[in-house]
Amino acid sequence: MATKRMTPGFSDQVMGLVKSLRTDAPDCVASGVVDMSTGMLLSYETVDNHPPEVLDLLAGATLDLFQGRTVVMIEDVFKERRGSQSDNHFFQEILVNSENLTHLFVRMTEQQDVVAVVVCRKSVNVGMLFAQVRRVVREYQL
Repeated sequence: MATKRMTPGFSDQVMGLVKSLRTDAPDCVASGVVDMSTGMLLSYETVDNHPPEVLDLLAGATLDLFQGRTVVMIEDVFKERRGSQSDNHFFQEILVNSENLTHLFVRMTEQQDVVAVVVCRKSVNVGMLFAQVRRVVREYQL
């Protein structure tokens, strides 16, 4: 599904989404929004300083997670087997645990090329993380 044209106020919505994710997600240390169609990190908030190179790579890494060549091949196999003609993607949420952090990537409902990213301490209650992030994403309906 292609990203819809950016509407007036889209930038304000994105910044509001990032702020809400940052304040509402439990143990959150960073949040952001990536537009995979442009390869851009649209907005972010963090409690730490990160090297600019890491922030520059986030959009590309997000694209690889959701729409990398083999991921798309897996989706195509599922669509073929299920007889689906939809342009929607199967993979909507991806949880990644690193040594000290938990990263949650969630596709937006309306614009499937836009992904909300939340980074929390690894001690986070994952169930609460999913619940809060889903609630916030639903509120913003980008």
